[in-house]
Amino acid sequence: MKMSRIAAVGTVAASAVLVLSGPAFAHVSVSPEGEAAKGGYATVNFKVPNEMDDAATNKVEVSFPGDHPLASVMTQPVPGWTAKVTKSKLDKPLEIHGEKIDEAVTKVTWTADGKGIQPGSFQKFPVSMGQLPEDADELVFKAIQTYDNKEVVRWIEPQQKGQEEPEHPAPTLQLTAASDDHHGGGASGDAKSDGKSDAKSESASADSSDSSDTTARVLGIVGIVVGAAGVAFGVAATRRRVTG
Repeated sequence: MKMSRIAAVGTVAASAVLVLSGPAFAHVSVSPEGEAAKGGYATVNFKVPNEMDDAATNKVEVSFPGDHPLASVMTQPVPGWTAKVTKSKLDKPLEIHGEKIDEAVTKVTWTADGKGIQPGSFQKFPVSMGQLPEDADELVFKAIQTYDNKEVVRWIEPQQKGQEEPEHPAPTLQLTAASDDHHGGGASGDAKSDGKSDAKSESASADSSDSSDTTARVLGIVGIVVGAAGVAFGVAATRRRVTG
């Protein structure tokens, strides 16, 4: 009976670790390096996991939002992949830094030159983009993932507020509030007398503290569970030595 309990503790510990780590590789996603501020420029990573056991991902297509066109998009070389940037004419030209832009990027396609993304792996595709819109809180991209067995997965479903995540959600980039730094300079914090800089700083500190607390709690739970499993296995080993 006691040995059964020890085995159960070990199983729970292993399951807890898998549950906490598994969802991170669930779907194609996009995240900024640092932050993506409204009106500024940002470097983001499109993270593409391979969800198949017997096929490799050999092509990734990301369509850029047409309602908030981006005039500047540059890809970073990724070993084993070739990137192609597609641009289209705009119905209404954009004005960026006093210059009118009549075309914007509509799609970026990455094609594998070699083995692609193997089962159990993921690949990041870095992209520098801007100027980010000032009148939006997020940018929704649509991604199409192609495997070498010809199967295609379309990550194109938008997330609806208040509803569960769709089966194939579209990668969504959350935009942060605009700042003077992201607009190429402006009044310094010392020159402001309305206290807004201090308020932003305090808010950022609070967010950072909340994030650290959450991370610490998650790591603490994992440590407790894994530690309990270790103690249980230690007790079992000791009993085997005594009985032997």
